[in-house]
This record gives sequence, structure tokens and C-alpha cells, in this order.
Amino acid sequence: MKKNMGSADRIVRILIALLAAYLYYAGIVTGTWGIVLIVVSVIFLLTSAVGFCPLYAVFGIRTCPVKKA
Repeated sequence: MKKNMGSADRIVRILIALLAAYLYYAGIVTGTWGIVLIVVSVIFLLTSAVGFCPLYAVFGIRTCPVKKA
């Protein structure tokens, strides 16, 4: 599994996940939408930690810089 996420992409995903967690725990987003938001946040955190996004692989997207030989 090669990394396909750059640093900026990973940082943005982490910030979005933290914001979503805040919205849920502050009670701003509740119910089914809150649960969906938390699940998406966990997915964002996991993909950021690993540096690999399966959807990027499916669509052929790479946001990490290409290493020169």
C-alpha cells in the first residue's frame, strides 16, 4: 500500500475530523447525522495516520509529491 496523500491533505483531514468531533460532543449535530459525522471523522483520522486513501486509489488521485530518481 503506497502512500497517496500529501502532508497538506492529511492536515486538512485531521482538522476536519477534530471539528466534526467538536460539533458532535458539543451537541450541535445529534442523532443519525451525528453518528455519521463521527464515523466519517474516524475514517479521516485513520486514512491520515496511514497516509493512504482507498478512494484516491480508485480514482487515481495522488496528493503526495513524486520522489525524483
